[in-house]
Amino acid sequence: MDRDDLVRLRQARDRMDREYAEPLDVPSLAAGAHMSVGHFQRSFKEAFGETPYAHLMTRRIERAMALFRNTDLSVTDVCMQVGCTSLGSFSSRFTELVGETPSAYRSRPHDELAGVPGCIAKQVTRPRRA
Repeated sequence: MDRDDLVRLRQARDRMDREYAEPLDVPSLAAGAHMSVGHFQRSFKEAFGETPYAHLMTRRIERAMALFRNTDLSVTDVCMQVGCTSLGSFSSRFTELVGETPSAYRSRPHDELAGVPGCIAKQVTRPRRA
């Protein structure tokens, strides 16, 4: 892979990590990387092992997990705060990645993470695809 392409892909990934709650989509990310949508998707997956959409959704679910652990926000409020516009899609993806529904995750105790710094909790709770 071309070094310049890799730099632009990292910038797109960093943008997703920073702006996960914004209305991001693959065509706008590809345009920002100066690539066609198809080339961007193929190159991103080659470089990072997952599609741009999967990466963005994983970031959103990670943030949702933290909000469920640390706030009393409703599932709908968390869905909207992390940048998802469809509660059904959010719930389906959350359940797929985490292994339980957002409501079940929110309602159970998370004592094992008490006192654990956020950067470590993020690594321990990172959603993983089967």
